[in-house]
Formats: sequence, C-alpha cells, structure tokens
Amino acid sequence: MACVVTCPVWHCFGINKKPRFRVRAERLDGNDLSVVSTDGVSVKETTVPVVVGRGYLVDGGNGSLKSRIEKKMGGEELELLWDDGYGTNTVKDYVDATKDMIKPDGGPPRWFCPVECGRPIKDSPLLLFLPGLDGVGMGLILHHKPLGKVFEVQCLHIPVHDRTPFEGLVTLVEETVRLEHASRLNCPIYLVGDSLGGCLALAVAARNPSIDLVMILVNPATSLGRSRLQPFLPILEAFPDGLHVRTIPFLLSLVIGEPLKMAEVGVEGRLLPKQKFERISSNLTALLPFYSGLADILPTETLIWKLKLIKSASAYTNSRLHAVKAEVLVLASDKDHLFPSGEEALRLKKLLPNCMIRIFKDNGHTLLMEDSMNLLTVIKGTCKYRRSKSHDFTKDFLPPSMSEYRYTFNNVFGFLNFASCSSLFSTMENGKIVKGLAGVPDEGPVLLVGNHMLMGMDLSSLCEAFLREKKILVRGVAHPELFWGNFHTSSNVFNFFDLMKVMGAMPVSPKSLLKALSTNSHVLLYPGGAREALHRKGEAYKLFWPNQPEFVRFAAQFGATIVPFGAVGEDDMAKVVFDYYDYMKIPMLNDRIKEVIRSGGVQIRDKAKGEVASQEIFIPGMIPKIPGRFYYLFGKPIKLKGREDLVENRESANEVYLQAKAEVERCIGYLLKKREEDPFRSIINRLIYRTFHAPLHQVPSFKP
Repeated sequence: MACVVTCPVWHCFGINKKPRFRVRAERLDGNDLSVVSTDGVSVKETTVPVVVGRGYLVDGGNGSLKSRIEKKMGGEELELLWDDGYGTNTVKDYVDATKDMIKPDGGPPRWFCPVECGRPIKDSPLLLFLPGLDGVGMGLILHHKPLGKVFEVQCLHIPVHDRTPFEGLVTLVEETVRLEHASRLNCPIYLVGDSLGGCLALAVAARNPSIDLVMILVNPATSLGRSRLQPFLPILEAFPDGLHVRTIPFLLSLVIGEPLKMAEVGVEGRLLPKQKFERISSNLTALLPFYSGLADILPTETLIWKLKLIKSASAYTNSRLHAVKAEVLVLASDKDHLFPSGEEALRLKKLLPNCMIRIFKDNGHTLLMEDSMNLLTVIKGTCKYRRSKSHDFTKDFLPPSMSEYRYTFNNVFGFLNFASCSSLFSTMENGKIVKGLAGVPDEGPVLLVGNHMLMGMDLSSLCEAFLREKKILVRGVAHPELFWGNFHTSSNVFNFFDLMKVMGAMPVSPKSLLKALSTNSHVLLYPGGAREALHRKGEAYKLFWPNQPEFVRFAAQFGATIVPFGAVGEDDMAKVVFDYYDYMKIPMLNDRIKEVIRSGGVQIRDKAKGEVASQEIFIPGMIPKIPGRFYYLFGKPIKLKGREDLVENRESANEVYLQAKAEVERCIGYLLKKREEDPFRSIINRLIYRTFHAPLHQVPSFKP
C-alpha cells in the first residue's frame, strides 16, 4: 500500500511564503521509501537531500525522514558588545510564525533551521531543539538570533496532526545525533529539550552514553506523576468526548506561562516607570492572539494525544535515568502550574551524575518565552558552552553582548554603581596623573594588579569603566571556589557569580593566566585574593600578597605590561562588625565552617606561607553606611617587553614584584588623602549635582 507524505516549505524557514517546491516521501513497498520531486521523478533507494531552511531532510527508512545537517561556513568571530538581538522577538512573533506551520500537510516530523539564526561563527557546535507540548518547533524564537551566532541551530517540527509514538520520536532524534556524531567526533552535540522535549533528550542520552552530549532541559516532563495533570489522564481516557469540552480550557490554562513575564521581554530596566508601564501594557495586549491561538496549535484531539504521549514519555525516560552519563543543565520555573519543575530539578540533580540546575523563581511553564531568561547567557554563565571535549576558558569564551552588558550593569549592579559613582584616574608615562583611563595601554597583553576591596565591591565599576571608556574587556581571574567548589555546586539560581563568568572571569591558575596573556588580553589579578576580599576587622586596604613573584615571570614571558592600581572606598560603604575570628569563637559555626572547607572547598596556594595562605571562604557580617564613593588610581605602567630574563632570574623578577606592590600601596595612600578634597564624595551632593547636570560617570571629583 502506497503512503504519500507531502512536505511544504514555509516562509519562516527562510523561503518565501509561497512554496518554491514541494516534496513527497512515498512508500513503494514494505521497507523502502523514495523521495519524489514534484515533476514525478522517483529515485528509489537513493538519498536525496531536500533543503529546508538551512537543513536537510533525507530518507531515514521506515517511513521517517532523518536529518543530515548542512555544514554552514563559519562566520566571523564575535566582536565585543555584539548585538545578539535578544528582546527583538516576542510571543507575538511566535504566534505569527506558527500560523502557517500548524496547517495540516500530512508530513512527518522534520528538522528545520529558522532563517533568523543566520550563520554561526567558526567551529560552532550543533544544537538540536526538541519542542514541548506545542510541537511546532518555534519555542526558541526569542533566542534564535543569539543562539544562531554560536550554534548551528536545528529545530524539530512535529505537525499538529502527527501521531508518531514516543519511541518513534526517540529513534528520529537518535539517528540524527548518531549521524552528526560520526561527522564531528570531537565536538559536543547540544540537545535543548522543552517539557516533553526534555524527556526526549534524556531518552536519547540514555541510549547513547558514549556520545558527547550537552543537554539543557527546560521544565522537563519527567515529573508527570506529581503534576496537576496526573488526575486527569485516566478521566480523559475513560469518559466520553463530551467531558473533554469542559476539561480542555483548564488544561490549556496550565500550559500558559506567566503573562507578565512574557510581556516584560524586551522592556529595558533603565526605562522610567511610566515608560515601563506603557510598554508592558502594550505587550500584554499583543499577547491576546497567543491565548486564542493555543486552541489551533493544540486542538482537542491533539492535546489529548500529547497528554498520552507525555505519559509514555515520562515512564520511558524515568526507567532509564540511571543510564544517562551526559552533561546536564536543568532550567526550572518555580511558578510552573503544569509540572512541579522546581522539585523535579532537585530530584534530577541527585539522580544524574553530571547535573547542574538553575531555578527561576518568578517564571512559569513557558520559560523560554518569558523575561529574565536569555538562554545563551545562562549557557555561558554556567560554563556549558564548548567546542571540544572539555570547556576551555580562553578558546571557548564568547565576549559579552550589548544586551548582557546592559543587564549586568543596569539591572544587577545598577544600584551599586549608582551609589558608588566611581572616579577613575591613571598615570601617564611621564608620571602625570590624569582623570580617566588614558594612562592604561590600549594594546595587550596587559596585567592589571591591585588590591581587593571588601566583598569584591570594586569589580563591577572597574570592568564597566573599561568597557565604556576604552571598549576593552578586562578578564578577571577569580577563586576556583566560584567555578568548582561549594559556591558553584550549591547555588540553584542564576546569580552574581554566573554573571562574572559571562563577563570574562576565569579560575585563577598559572594555566589560565598564561592562556589569557597569550591572546593579548587585559587581565585583572588580585594577588591578595579572597584573603583581601574577605578581610577581618581593621584590615581595610592592607595587602596580603604572597612572597612568590610568579605573575611577574608570567607577564615577562609574553612581554606584557604590568599596570599596578589602588582602589579605595569600601569604608564609605559598609563596616565589618562580625569577621572570621568571631565566627570561629562560636563552637557550632566553628565546626560547620571547618567541615564545609574540608568536604568541598577548593584549596589553592598550598605552598604559600603567612596570612595569604589563609583563604577560607566565609561572608563577614556588615552594616551599611550612607554611600560615599569609589576611587581608582592606575599607576605608571611597568613594561616587560624584552625582559625575558625575568622568567629565569627570580631575583630580578622579585625586584619588579616589589616595585609593583609598592606602587599599589602608593596609589592607595594617594587616594585616601586626595578623596578628602572631593566635594562630591557624599551621595547627597552627587544627587543634587545630577539633578541639574551630567550623567553618573561625568560627576566631577578632586583635581589630581
């Protein structure tokens, strides 16, 4: 019996709305499938690629079509503060894109590449998107543009009236994964599974433990047994269709996410309250077609089928979780009304050996279409982006985009930057001190070495100033605890430390420092490390540097320029009232701190001596003050080009080391004295000035 499947090509795939061609997949006997063009020429037992957007459909046997992804030529490398396009698409674009895609065509599930994804950078890994209940495959529409820059994105489209069982979908994805793995053995394959797609990704991973997979599961449907859907499944199967009419609206309401979070997409945090309200109100109105369109995307028969599909998917996947060896990142919504996704994320973290989770407190089931979740930013912040078998903090680093810059320094650190109103100075080669960063070399490699203020409060202002004034990204080296220790593994929310990684932070180690300098980067190093950032009472602005001049030898190896700097202002922001010594005097806390450090803390500087060797991670108790101001002074650059002798000559290297340390102390002393002359050291005076005059970074300071 002949089986004919017709596959149109839609405008959202990068081709005009009117189909340029149509392709039929025709069964000619029990096992063979031929691809027949519209002119009626049949090619039996031959693989004929059919371009769908930027992907291929090829004969997969058994009446299915499998993917052979087209290898797109890599584009140029990303520039600093590149335009990732995040926020330009909204849920309204999802509705518009699905109008033609949900029309019945009788076709099987297939892969496509949205035209918005464009051409990725060189050696970009493959990303396969596995959709949720809707099956359309456009659930990543808010993220197409940013993801398309660094991934070869392919999306699975499951037609509305398709009834492929879960095992059939697993086979389809598995064949694609195996085919791609054979052509790129040393490159990971990303599976982004939304809801039902999360089960699909886990099932494929369980059946292919030897393939390098990175799985990103968004509110996976593995928690069906504890969801609000569970009581309805036997009812929907046992009662007549008349009952469905009453239950369908309720079921659809569970699928809908948080409307307010959807409406906030693309609304910048720096807008005035009135402007924000107007934008959000307009976006809420634009969401109305989305709700009315859900009935077309999930008609009654399809919704009932999808619920049955989820039931089989959840059972199939949960029975195979023990076989999953892949790298997993679970993104869960705390306000998911369909599944208990927050609890499920915690369960999967315990069951899967290589699993990290991030929970979003205010988002609903449709996390990928809501605000507060730029998927690429989350991937970068959790160090999940890689182009080889392991993550490399230099080779796999993606520079921050403009949207990430705005989110980081306007939304996250906006208040701190506003309150501290940093004033920066630098020293020219002739010794003259000038306002701004003119004295810091533009060309790398440059190694910035200075003192750490309490809790690292100096970081955001310094990095933002370099980006704003010099268009230079400063790559800071941070304590390994933030990457591999308790801080990294215990945190379940996307936090400050994740954003540090997005903005270029690397774990401190000789290897990281050497790699960064080899790429002519501007590298930020705090020799005092956590000991200075978490100092005790009465230790403000005191340096705790090691005795070894290792960073001088590293810098000399690449002919780098060392720029010592001093930073002051923490004592105008907060006062330490409860420090490490106070913690250790309390027996219960004493034992707990020692246990945490012993069980999961990352130890560095094992060979260091003195106070700097004591780098226990703890948070001091502080009380805030009426904000003062941060001041930075970059000293005279120390050029090491042509000083390769310092690599072997430790005595000469130590002289340069002591010179840099003395310059940092001189900068600190200079700033502590000169800030007394600043008429705008008080936030009150700055507020009055800004009411009538310049923006934040142009508020005057003392004259150098």
